[in-house]
Formats: sequence, C-alpha cells, structure tokens
Amino acid sequence: MFLVLAAVAPLTGIIVIGGIGIAVGAGGGTPMMFLLATAVFLLFAVGYAQMAKKLVNAGGFYAYVVRGLGRTAGVVAAFVAMVGYNCFVAGAVGTSGFFTSIVFADVFGLDLPWWLWSLISVAGVWLLTRSGIDISAKVLGVALVLEVSILIILDIAILFTTGYSFEPFLPEVFLGGSIGLGLLFAANAFVGFEATGLFSEEARDPKRTIPRATYVAITFIGIFAAVTTWAIVSALGAREAGDIALEHLAAGDLVFTVSAEYLGGGMTDAMQLLLVVSLFAALLALHNSATRYLYALGRTGVLPRPLARTRRSNGAPVVASTTQLTFATLVAMAYAVTGLDPIANLVAAFTGIGTLGIVVLQAIAATAIVVHFRRVRDPRWLPTFVLPLLGGLGLWAVTALAFGNFPELAGSDSPIIALLPWLLPVAAVLAVLVALWLRGSRPAVWAALDQDLDRVAHLPAATEVSQ
Repeated sequence: MFLVLAAVAPLTGIIVIGGIGIAVGAGGGTPMMFLLATAVFLLFAVGYAQMAKKLVNAGGFYAYVVRGLGRTAGVVAAFVAMVGYNCFVAGAVGTSGFFTSIVFADVFGLDLPWWLWSLISVAGVWLLTRSGIDISAKVLGVALVLEVSILIILDIAILFTTGYSFEPFLPEVFLGGSIGLGLLFAANAFVGFEATGLFSEEARDPKRTIPRATYVAITFIGIFAAVTTWAIVSALGAREAGDIALEHLAAGDLVFTVSAEYLGGGMTDAMQLLLVVSLFAALLALHNSATRYLYALGRTGVLPRPLARTRRSNGAPVVASTTQLTFATLVAMAYAVTGLDPIANLVAAFTGIGTLGIVVLQAIAATAIVVHFRRVRDPRWLPTFVLPLLGGLGLWAVTALAFGNFPELAGSDSPIIALLPWLLPVAAVLAVLVALWLRGSRPAVWAALDQDLDRVAHLPAATEVSQ
C-alpha cells in the first residue's frame, strides 16, 4: 500500500495534477471528478482482486493479460508497460531535479543546476533499490506520512477558517467545466496502483494482502484527493476556482498560495520541502514498478535473461534496476546537455506518454480479467463480470480521453509532443513482431510465457533465480 501511495505521491498530485485539473478541467467541480474516478477504479479492482488471488507474478498486468488474452496480447501489454513506466521514470527524474533545485534555491539559497539534483536523486534511488523492497517500503512509508500530514493540516485549517462549500457537488458546477479533462486528470492521480500486484512475489501472504492493499490504496487516493481539492476549491470559491487556478497555472503555485494564506510562510516552506520528499518517493516507487517489468520479461526470455539476476541476500532485481535507471538518466541528461527546458520538454513529453501508456495498460488488463473469468466459466457473475466490465468500460473511456486530449495531459502545445501517443501503436506492432519471432525461432521461450505464470506462483523470486 505504501508503495502504491508513494508512487501516486499525494502532495505532488494535489500541487500538480489537482492544480491543473481545477484550471483547465472541471474547475470547482474537481472534487466530484475524483469521486467518479474512484468509482471506476474500485469497479476494476473487484476483478483485479479476484485475479490476484489466483495468480501471483512479478509481471503484474502483463501476467494477467497473458492469462486472459493469450501470449501475443501479453507481449503487447508488456511492451506498452515498458514504454509507459520507463518514460514515466525519465520524466520523474527531470521533475524531481527541477523542483528540488527551485525549492533549495528559494528556501536555503543553494542554487544548483536541476540536472545535478536529478543525479543525486537517481543515486539515492539506486542505493535504496539494492537494499530490497522492505527498505524501500519503510522509506516510502515515512515520506507518505509526512506529505499527507501537511495536506491534512491545510484541510483542517480551511475547514475551521472558511468551511467547506457544497457547491462543487452541484450539477451546474461540476458539469460547467470540461468533464472529459476533469476526469482525465483525476484518473491520472491513480497511476501506479498496479504496484500492489508487481510486488506480489515479495509479499508474505500475497493472496490476502494484494487485494486488501489494492482496495485500501484506491479508496485512500480517491477520498483524500477529493477532500483536499474540496478544501482548496472552497478556499478559492467554487465558481471562481477555475479562473483563479488558471492565473496560477504557469507558476504552478496555486496550492502554495492557498497554504501561505491559511498556514503562513513557515508551514508553506515546510510544504515546499516535503514536495521534494514526495517527488523522490514517487521516483523510487515508479522505478521499482518499471524494474519489475524488466525483471519479469528477462526471466521468461523475452528480454535478455541477465535482467532477471537478483541479489542473493534479498532477491532485489539489481540488474534490471541498474538498466532502468541508466535509461532514465541518459534521457534526462540528454535534455540537460542540449539546454532544453526540463518541464516544458522533458517532463511534458515523457510524463505525458508515460501516463498514457499506463492508462492503456490498465484498460487492456481490465479486458483480460473479464475474458479470463468468462473462459473458465466462473459462476460469480457480479465480482468477475459485471463490476469489472463496468470498470473496464470506464478505463477505455479514460484512454479515449487521454488520446484525444494528449497535449493538455502533457501540458504542452508542441506539435512534436502531440505525436507521442503514436509510440504506443508502434510498440504494439513491434511486440507482435517479437511474438511471431519467439513462436517461430524460440519455441521454448514462447511456451514458457504462460507456463511461467503457474510456476512462479509458488516460488519466491529470489529462490527461483538462485535455483
């Protein structure tokens, strides 16, 4: 649960996603958008939880798609996941470095280039990843408690000073803005909840804890984001919130402005420092997710098998981790060398396509779960068909919104960035070609793609690799 919530990064989500959502999305109706998104993801989670009880695998959604739609579709899902998560981590490296440089310059007067802070963040992530998932979870847990606490203090301050207005839940308010963009940005706040399944092989009792962690994480994300944006919108005025947020969009300081008014300068400085912590936690959690995909595909032989090597002491996938961080760092440093703006170029491009890739992956997985349970003729129609189907339809709707509004999602009007969604169809075509090659030239690897699902369901990752 900590790994999921840290990847979502509540403080970063409220400051960045919440601020943009209020400005260009549903305006004062943004809290309602978070509640609608929560309903969609909880519907999906019903089928996801049923699948998690039957299949324990570090491949996450990739493994579910193989089980539900077959090996070719599974390879497609894996390639989409690799594009999504690896691009997201590259964008997170830039985001972490950029905001850390600004915060340390403003608060401490320490003016260092953003790329140096990015390298420091990457080094910290690499060291923590080598220490195993338990250490990462503890670090992320502390970060999560701190960033959630500062937002709860802000929520309470607004409640007892101004009070919460119920106008955001009036139809004329939440239907008055852009519902499509509002729902899209709300769904963006849930990116990363898949991490519960990705770490299932490293959990003590995955068939019990993975479904529980998924439900709790989704519910917490949705309710917390809805309440906090409700507080912010109430402080601004529900009907004026969109216009005010639009004025602060370029600077990204909407939440800090509200905090300065209700909490004062000292607490706002603390919030800025906690934003740095939040960004590092998100980078660590997203990197862990991206690493598990490389590890799982290396183990099956779709990618080079050395990616499946782990530390004997704790089972941490060190080769996959180093490979993933090297890619993300090289991308970020390429932007630094060329002098391009990290936010307008690096973050807009790679976080945007990363978000889109993960949303597409979620929609494919939702379809696979429904198909699997119908194929095995599961008699439980409500938890294995009706509810997951409704969640899947909601996710495909979010996918369509993401494709249709990608420039707004990426936060850039560059024509080059507008073309980035086509990376996913290209990755899908490449995945089909790889699947055909595996079937014809490496039949043992092809056969192992679905056999591996059952085999690893009973073996810890570290044990399987050492054997």
